[in-house]
Amino acid sequence: VQLQASGGGFVQAGGSLRLSCAASGRHSSSYAMGWFRQAPEKEREFVSAITWRGDSTSYAESVKGRLIISRDNAKNTVYLQMNSLKPEDTAVYYCAAMAGLRSNPRYWGQGTLVTVSS
Repeated sequence: VQLQASGGGFVQAGGSLRLSCAASGRHSSSYAMGWFRQAPEKEREFVSAITWRGDSTSYAESVKGRLIISRDNAKNTVYLQMNSLKPEDTAVYYCAAMAGLRSNPRYWGQGTLVTVSS
């Protein structure tokens, strides 16, 4: 499975961005998909995940109510709509393919940088 993340950029606090992750490869649409992020000098952390059917989602407490994950299996793409962004959301965001909603990632994308200015 190959994953290509895009959509990162520079935004002011309170603004919005939408990240996309295009998946390709055998059975790519049958994986749960997740987003993780890594801020400078910090560990990579979980942000959100969605089942392969799109019928269940999970969010880190720090992003609940502001970030929304979704997927379009016809396009083999998962999205992360990011609203009310804060400077502490600044990080490299990675998409990942997982066996289940709470499984460890099996495949990683290359990452896309989100910078939120105060």
